[in-house]
Amino acid sequence: MPDDMPDGEVSRRLTRRRTLGIGGALGLMAVTGLSASAALARRPSFTGAELRSAVPLPPAFGVPLPVPVVLKPVSTTGTADRYEVTQREVSSEILPGVRTPLWTYEGTFPGPTIESRRGRPISVLHRNELPVPTVVHLHGGRTPATSDGYPTDLVLPAGWPDVTGMTHGMQGMDDMAGMTGMPDPRAVITRSTREYAYPLDQRPTMLWYHDHRMDFTAPAIWRGLAGLHIVRDDAEEALGLPAGRRELPLMITDRAFSADGSLTYPSLDPTLRTRPGVREPYLAGVLGDVILVNGAPWPEHEVDAARYRLRILNASNARHYELEAVTDDGRRLDLVQIGADQGLLAGPVTLQRLPIAPAERYDVVVDFAGVTVGGRVRLVNRLGSGRTGEVMAFRVARRAADDSRIPRTLSADLPAWRRSDAVRVRDFVFRAGRMNGGRGWLVGGRPFDPARTDVSTRLGDVEVWRLYADVHHPVHLHVVGFRVLARGGRPPQQHDGGLKDTISLRPGEMAEIITRFDGYRGRYLFHCHNAEHEDMGMMANLEIT
Repeated sequence: MPDDMPDGEVSRRLTRRRTLGIGGALGLMAVTGLSASAALARRPSFTGAELRSAVPLPPAFGVPLPVPVVLKPVSTTGTADRYEVTQREVSSEILPGVRTPLWTYEGTFPGPTIESRRGRPISVLHRNELPVPTVVHLHGGRTPATSDGYPTDLVLPAGWPDVTGMTHGMQGMDDMAGMTGMPDPRAVITRSTREYAYPLDQRPTMLWYHDHRMDFTAPAIWRGLAGLHIVRDDAEEALGLPAGRRELPLMITDRAFSADGSLTYPSLDPTLRTRPGVREPYLAGVLGDVILVNGAPWPEHEVDAARYRLRILNASNARHYELEAVTDDGRRLDLVQIGADQGLLAGPVTLQRLPIAPAERYDVVVDFAGVTVGGRVRLVNRLGSGRTGEVMAFRVARRAADDSRIPRTLSADLPAWRRSDAVRVRDFVFRAGRMNGGRGWLVGGRPFDPARTDVSTRLGDVEVWRLYADVHHPVHLHVVGFRVLARGGRPPQQHDGGLKDTISLRPGEMAEIITRFDGYRGRYLFHCHNAEHEDMGMMANLEIT
């Protein structure tokens, strides 16, 4: 397929033979020469290479589960709330008895949770006290383009060289090219602070915010720049779902630690100031050997013998999970899915296992009523091995009254787009390839260029997108949610229901999604949310006109 195809599209006249060829992950990887190809063939359950910690690791289930604090607004009016967040470096205890330097929002990892109401606007002033530029993206937010966190809309730290009119905010003129070598004439750069405006005219759900700086998203998230944002409304609260202390946000990540307790990461430039990218063994993605939940290693949480609502985010750079709740005597508990990335499903779906790719969120209810007091339920990862096969545990501490319920009808406001509503169909291939003489990851045969428009669509248009993958690619669309129509020509899987903003493409797979580009005009992105793939070119521009 030609690399210069307009609008980032692959020709719709793909023959079946060529389509199947796209799915040949080994063939594509062999062509691109990625050294990880053999490992990917042997272990198709993930994409990436694992770092090994050099510090002794604690036993599983030895520390309590932290629950991120809820941030309070600095001011409130009758119609809006305003928050302030400082991005700063701290030293925290993640592994017991070990200090770890972190980049944080408000001094904590994860950052503080923002709780907001549907339709009530908020603004968040971010102050950058870190040693590098940053960008904040509210992942899953229906946000005007000026506040979406475009990768070149930098907030420079004090003392950073003037980069007006340059590309990425790197240190010197000669280093401005970054991964793509392309400038961005539309970049909006501020110094020290930036205020992001969020209308929150969207369905209640759990979003997350994270750094989105051009070429350096992966190491910035790895160092701690991630936090949760929950949108609520009256209708959802009236359903009777588990609430209060029986509603648990769970941010799952993986990390690895150096001998001195610092986070280890294979950056080509550990200062994250000039040269982007990772060492060759990790080009397909960086995996850690320590599983953290809300920033704690393999934690345990004390629960009642009652229903709990688990709001799960996979905030790992590249690791995929397949979660299962298992009692110590081997009995599996149901994972009742009630929501996806963009809010509640139409009705509950009962699962035994839940696959979750980087950046996906799932809202599930687990009932501990059938577990004996003192019993333990482990949340395990069936895609892991050894220590990465464990995630966390729940210890049933007591019998308790439970007036929560799971209604048969959860939501009636899901969009009912049909194929016949689509004004166009587009095809995109996500694959490894060559860029600027090196190895990278491409969308439609091309690496990301902030100055190029890859897709242009009109506000209100409905489109069907067909997404093809060589290896695992969790594909994320900014500003809009979508529905999954099919996988490999077959119906969606059980967990694919509802409105999503990230879809996990499996090796050799083609998936169809449908969406309506409503909300706001402006420049947005779609990209792979394997953060290393994203940093190495696997993004494209979406212009809504």
